[in-house]
Amino acid sequence: QVQLVVSGGGLVQAGGSLTLSCAAPGNIFGRSIMGWYRQAPGKQRELVATVTNGGTTNYADSVKGRFTISTDYAKNTVYLQMNGLKPEDTAVYYCNARIQTSSIATNYWGQGTQVTVSS
Repeated sequence: QVQLVVSGGGLVQAGGSLTLSCAAPGNIFGRSIMGWYRQAPGKQRELVATVTNGGTTNYADSVKGRFTISTDYAKNTVYLQMNGLKPEDTAVYYCNARIQTSSIATNYWGQGTQVTVSS
């Protein structure tokens, strides 16, 4: 069973910052598009940011300019630096590793971590 180990999260005031970390097994990390998703109460899970193993990043419009996704291949870890947090960023955040072949996509998920932004 593949485990993505997530750390970070917590309670922060609006305008504050948090960093999430997600460590994956090396044989998964190097082959995956790594990403962060979030799910707010009563809403569907949504993409926050992704990064390919070539370093290409993609962000949801709602977090562009405030969040930064990055990787450390020495530690097989992906980070999400969140600055300028807003109450609407409150959600459970999930780490994702997606291995895409020509015909099949395999997704691995970490445990969620709660991010709560107070106004």
